[in-house]
Amino acid sequence: MATAKGTEELIEKIIFINRVAKVHKGGRRFRFSAIVVVGDGKGRVGYGLGKAPEVPDAIRKALDKAKKNMIQVPVINGTIPHEIIVDFGAAKVLLKPGRPGTGVIAGSTIRAIMDAAGIRDVVTKCIGSTNPHNVVKATFKALASLQSPEYVARKRGFTLEQLLERIGHGQKA
Repeated sequence: MATAKGTEELIEKIIFINRVAKVHKGGRRFRFSAIVVVGDGKGRVGYGLGKAPEVPDAIRKALDKAKKNMIQVPVINGTIPHEIIVDFGAAKVLLKPGRPGTGVIAGSTIRAIMDAAGIRDVVTKCIGSTNPHNVVKATFKALASLQSPEYVARKRGFTLEQLLERIGHGQKA
């Protein structure tokens, strides 16, 4: 789907659609909520939650929110730069970089996020709750917390080569 910024193609993935009921005097009123992930496959990814009386409207609202709330994720050779564990509510998410050829080892919720972000090699694990809302929020919290090697080197006052050399020899930088 083309965006207003140009001919940028976005990957859209529906993670979860839930039917919720509100009981009124005359009976139940049904509405739908949808969690959707949007990404460009090059490190930009976002999620949105939409609620509406009809499923297509809920998905459309979620897509609009997801496009507005996109974050940039550091992707290095198709994987993440370092291991990270993050929790949100009762859900805890572990993300580990994978060697080339590993693929995306993840459950359906995290797999959709990684595919949209363009991460090809990663090992993940959901610990605790697998509620899609909390897993999505924990995963995005983890992705937003990732730091690229260039950023770490700049922060510590090294060049990237010096940082990699120090890490490679087992010394603490």
